[in-house]
Amino acid sequence: MKLMVRAHDLGVKGADNINNRLLELGLDGVQFVAYKSIEGVSYAPNQMTREMAADISNKIKANGKDIALIGAYFNPVHPNTAKIDNGIAVFRDYISLARTIGCDYVGSETGSYNGDPWIYHPMNHSDEALYRVVDTFSSLADFAAENGVNIAIEGAFGHVCHTPERLKLAFDRMGKDNVKFIFDLYNYLDISNVDSAYDILERGLNLLGDRILLFHIKDFVIENNKLKQCGVGRGILDYDRILSAIFGHNPNAILVLEGTVLDDLPFAISYLKDKINKFETDRRVVK
Repeated sequence: MKLMVRAHDLGVKGADNINNRLLELGLDGVQFVAYKSIEGVSYAPNQMTREMAADISNKIKANGKDIALIGAYFNPVHPNTAKIDNGIAVFRDYISLARTIGCDYVGSETGSYNGDPWIYHPMNHSDEALYRVVDTFSSLADFAAENGVNIAIEGAFGHVCHTPERLKLAFDRMGKDNVKFIFDLYNYLDISNVDSAYDILERGLNLLGDRILLFHIKDFVIENNKLKQCGVGRGILDYDRILSAIFGHNPNAILVLEGTVLDDLPFAISYLKDKINKFETDRRVVK
């Protein structure tokens, strides 16, 4: 297994600084969002030249580090169509630069009719919502194929693809071989279904299978009858159980810490590495 982090959770900006933090923390790489990680790059198209993209790749990927995913998250069903247009333009821009940045995957979630924030809206569960998501990401997948790149889509409880089943249905309707999945267990949870967390994990693993590009790793506590995210290893999720399930499906899985920051990062990394090492040691012994 590889253990990575969102670059903008490292507390630094700039490709050199990101690589230095990866070395300090002993991480394998990043999920990279340029407009959150590089000074002077905003959330708009045409913010980076190909030379800038190559420089970012060379610096972040120094010392054997990797870029597992380029994040270009946008809301494809936002009520403000100008925001949709801008999101699509940014996503396409990152597709064009992906190979130069050194990554073959550009990803997004499936959004919500609520607009901002991306939370539950009754229309999210409609056929119209799914059709719009399928239409938008099918077009992006075609553009990605022209550039030798893949796209990745991520489900979440309050979004259009609110279950692993709904995400798989969107994929099936796209019919595009260059579409992968981002699996985030926490994203699928709400106080109404939190007791089914490990069932959701197993369903997702069985349904989405080897099309899962990477796993987002989060943790949470329950406060005032709501889920509240916290640093990994400081919440209520059973990571022996979670990693065992993931390892059983894909022993070479990519795990990306998301939302664990500052002083929580070293603890979470040590916590996860101890468990990963145990699974990998046990596997070698069995062989």
